[in-house]
Amino acid sequence: MTEEEVTGPRTPSEAVAPVRIHAPAQRNRKLAAFLDAANGDTRLKALWIAQQTTAERLGMSDHSWVHLQIVLNVALRIFRLLNRAGVKSSIEADHAMGAHDAEVVIAAACLTHDLGMSIHRVDHEAYSLFLAADQLTTLLAGVYDEPERTIVASEVLHAIIGHRSSGRPLTLEAGVVRVADALDMEHGRSRASLESHLANIHSLSAAAIDEVRIVEGESRTIRVEVEMNNSAGVFQVDSLLANKLRGSGLEEHIEVVARIEAEHEKRLLRVYRI
Repeated sequence: MTEEEVTGPRTPSEAVAPVRIHAPAQRNRKLAAFLDAANGDTRLKALWIAQQTTAERLGMSDHSWVHLQIVLNVALRIFRLLNRAGVKSSIEADHAMGAHDAEVVIAAACLTHDLGMSIHRVDHEAYSLFLAADQLTTLLAGVYDEPERTIVASEVLHAIIGHRSSGRPLTLEAGVVRVADALDMEHGRSRASLESHLANIHSLSAAAIDEVRIVEGESRTIRVEVEMNNSAGVFQVDSLLANKLRGSGLEEHIEVVARIEAEHEKRLLRVYRI
């Protein structure tokens, strides 16, 4: 039984109490200030709780603050590798701002891209826009003055809508968020779990992903290495990750390599019946 089944549902105050986002921000004063604002915003945390509740009602994978933290750290890793290789962010190229500002855009988008799930899964990316717009006014108030605050908020909203399946990111930052969202795919994280749902390609492929690593690339700037215990994991890589990578604007910078190291594939299902 889960902790929730043993103790019962928690009140909103109890649910938000342990929530705290962690990400490496020691070298970026603006990013640190933004994360402090997010961690101090009870309304934002309540929306995170509500979006996870919707995911649970639909039998989906985790969409809680844990998902957001994973996506944030993956996104920062991707962006910093690109930045180290000399790839400029859009906020630098278009607005003469800095890489530190791009990290704030990425972080803000990562933490607000699923807020619309608090309303419904269908069209949640669009719902996230007006919920995020309200939150960004407060979250960015202590980080930027106008007009920079509005520019950053606009870039964040673009990244949010760009993460949907049919999204077409026009900025590097939006592309980073889109790809990072798809990389929360290790065993127990992606879509529906094999243990708690009827076997299907989503649950089987999710159970097949052991580890995802993001390292400096060989033929391209970044190499995403996916370790699988079963070839069913190819569905996660081809149908989910590849779809997010295509059209992200990062295709020329990211290579994806998925492999099965074990001599024998892990048996994920003894018998499959229809």
